[in-house]
Amino acid sequence: MIAEIGFVALSAAFVLAVYATASSAWGGYHERPAWVQSARSAVLLIAGLLTVAVGTLVYSLQQSDFSIAYIAENTDLAMPSYLRLTALWGGQAGSLLFWAWLMSCFVAAVMLGKWEQDRDLMPYFITVATLTTGFFIGVTVFISNPFARLWLPPGTDQLTVAFFPPAGAMLYSVPDGNGLNPLLRHFGMIFHPPTTYLGFTGFVVPYAFAMSALISGRARDDQWIRTSRRWTLVAWGFLSVGLLLGGRWAYDVLGWGGFWGWDPVENAMLLPWLTGTAFLHSVMITERRGMLKLWSVLLIVLTYSLALFGTFITRSGVISSVHAFGKTALGPAFFIFIGITFLGTMALMIKRLDLMKSDHEMESFLSREAAFLLQNVVFLAITFVVFLGTVFPLISEMVTGDKVTVGPPYFKATAGPLFGVLLLLMGVAPMIAWRKQVAARLGNRLMAPVLVSAVVAVFWGYTYESPWVAYPVLWLVVFATLAVLMEFWKGISARMSQGENPVAAFTTLVSLNRRRYGGYFVHLAVIMIGLGFIGEAFFMKQTQGTLAQGESLQIAGYAVRFDTLRQYIGADGRQVTEADTSVLRDGELLATLQPRQDFFSEHGQRVTAPDAYATLGGDVYVILIGWEDIGMGGSTFKVYYNPMITWTWLGSFVLLAGTLVAMWPQRAGRSHRSYVLNPVTPGPKLDAGGAA
Repeated sequence: MIAEIGFVALSAAFVLAVYATASSAWGGYHERPAWVQSARSAVLLIAGLLTVAVGTLVYSLQQSDFSIAYIAENTDLAMPSYLRLTALWGGQAGSLLFWAWLMSCFVAAVMLGKWEQDRDLMPYFITVATLTTGFFIGVTVFISNPFARLWLPPGTDQLTVAFFPPAGAMLYSVPDGNGLNPLLRHFGMIFHPPTTYLGFTGFVVPYAFAMSALISGRARDDQWIRTSRRWTLVAWGFLSVGLLLGGRWAYDVLGWGGFWGWDPVENAMLLPWLTGTAFLHSVMITERRGMLKLWSVLLIVLTYSLALFGTFITRSGVISSVHAFGKTALGPAFFIFIGITFLGTMALMIKRLDLMKSDHEMESFLSREAAFLLQNVVFLAITFVVFLGTVFPLISEMVTGDKVTVGPPYFKATAGPLFGVLLLLMGVAPMIAWRKQVAARLGNRLMAPVLVSAVVAVFWGYTYESPWVAYPVLWLVVFATLAVLMEFWKGISARMSQGENPVAAFTTLVSLNRRRYGGYFVHLAVIMIGLGFIGEAFFMKQTQGTLAQGESLQIAGYAVRFDTLRQYIGADGRQVTEADTSVLRDGELLATLQPRQDFFSEHGQRVTAPDAYATLGGDVYVILIGWEDIGMGGSTFKVYYNPMITWTWLGSFVLLAGTLVAMWPQRAGRSHRSYVLNPVTPGPKLDAGGAA
């Protein structure tokens, strides 16, 4: 009965989505507020009904109702409760329901927000947002139903999956369940898919606002940007966290020594992150100078379209990936919907080009506006090369009949230099004035950070015995870091000159201009995360060998000693082979690591579980490859030394903090006004950020 309640709620949500789309479009076109208000109520009800549907599926997962095909396929009795929860998004049908629910919650949250402020946009916002939400609900109802039952038709032993039973069929329940994919049985799966889905689904809000501005003729007004910017930050922040958690999952589970392999599904997540980041930079110019309006609309359209493309890649089965679901009937539906949406959006943009003209012309190529425009071009260039490398296997198969795989060397050779250009712009752009910059003054500002970063980069590279190609990269990292820190110091020192202590100056500086300094925190985080890529590209070391008990492998000044090997049966029935290894340096014991391999007999699948000794300098990462005998036989290990990778994980926390700072609402009347801290003692006049 629980499954039937969930299916009825899901079906009712689909009917309401169709109604809300049509009602809001009719009400907006004919200026009938009552119809729009009715559509708004329907949107709120959709979110409530999908909450019921998700709740019933979660309850059935916890109750191990194996008469529901989805639960029988993705759980078993041995799974702990938290893994049963992750099964909600661990399979195809459940993840689509979860996706639709998150999207409906985003749209409902907008309805509960400042409705009156954007009343002119709301009819078309509801139309666009519920059209997308309705599509995802529809494919869940008609193509990939998570509430479908297992039926045993009379006179056969062949199970049938359907919600409505064949004539004379009996309801069937799998005794123990098939269990979740072993690769997904990781604690990180509680957070990685939900944050990624929140990122993808959240982009529907700024996209719908952009489309509603074009349809209503208010694209010249930047109110839609001010309204949607914080929603974009929310989606972008969740997607950023999802990317990092996915990297951590790969590092902990896949056992290949790294955290980013340029896998097609990884790339599908990266693509909307790139264009979303470009959008957040572009809207700064649109808000401040009334420029790059076309860029802003184009970038959010691309971001939304690439988010849909990511779902297509993951769920169609057209590209092989450890992250993707198998081939299903969803591919054509997604392809058609993405095509219609993108072409319709492009047609609307062309029709409304006159509304997206800039209010001001660019006065100089040496200006912050020009730097931001160049930054957007570089972001799109990276997006293009990553997109091309991701879909090239499909293109080659269509043209030649052979699927040519594009590996990490291509992405590193094409995207790597472009990311370097972004680092350079990250350092230079804050030092360039708005409208027009005097070249000589810019040269004076750049001289100190350029020289200091060159000295630090040479020392750094010499210490790590770097190849010559690493020195420019190290210089870019140091230069971009110094440039950001100088921006903080400029504001802090100005406030300290008025009598504030350093801590008070820093906190006041950030609180009075959260968007600006939150962005600088994010820049620092991106640099920290980039150190992991740099370490892997230039400084990673690896070794492999078969060791008898007591023997060691040497790497980067460390010794990894094999101590013991044992086998046992895990709580969920998997067969575990685990080694004890000691990490030593100069004879001193630093850590005991326990790399292992888990064999899941019901799936016939073996999963490697590495272990690592982490420091700020780098990780000693140990993988158990194979073994001969549990007694005195040798065991084979692969050992990596991953320099600077800890900075990647620390950078994720800084990125989250910076995003929260930038999102946090500014108190009215304090974000843009100037003031003097001490009227009695004359001093430099400070802007809201604390700079003189």
